Amino acid sequence: MRKQIIGTAIALVSFAGLAQANTVTGSIWENDPTGASNATVANVPGTTPNVTFTTTSPINFTSGGLYTIGEFINSGGGTTAVLTGAGELGHTLGNTLFDFKGSVTVTNGQTFTVGHDDGLTLVINGVTVVNQPLPTSFANTPYTWTGASGTYAFELVYGECCGAPARLQVSLPLQTAVPEPSTWAMMILGFAGVGFLAYRRRNQGPVLRLV
Repeated sequence: MRKQIIGTAIALVSFAGLAQANTVTGSIWENDPTGASNATVANVPGTTPNVTFTTTSPINFTSGGLYTIGEFINSGGGTTAVLTGAGELGHTLGNTLFDFKGSVTVTNGQTFTVGHDDGLTLVINGVTVVNQPLPTSFANTPYTWTGASGTYAFELVYGECCGAPARLQVSLPLQTAVPEPSTWAMMILGFAGVGFLAYRRRNQGPVLRLV
């Protein structure tokens, strides 16, 4: 019984942690000077990307001495998993266009920043909140969310056109701060059940056996 109680508690905690995770999907197009020098949603190609991957927050990509796609997407503090195009990771970052999609939890009045070299466009819930698509040296662009608080879809388009270095730093809250209401409900019910089992075990008297 004791092992069952401990196992149940561990499972519930693990489930809650999984419920908070927020994976961002990234797509990369190579040899795209138009998109790389004008990183807008309209310039995201309709063709199959050369590389697709997933990553987790924080997004903090920086090119190193190799200036390759693989070096860049594996330089961040999150966990990156390549889905397609692993053979392209040794290719140059020059003239590449990145398109990130996921969800973001924001509150009214919250201020965040995106750092980029080169251009970047950020759209949350259909609203363009950062519009800096042209080549630039590294710049931190702040923005204050003025919409309603909630969790919304976002799209972030980043272009790298003009040689090293390449940097992309995103402070968006890409990981939900607390479990969703449904997760809280399941956790409460689960821990209540664990507590009841422990109470019943502790207060169960000796069993009288008739022979």
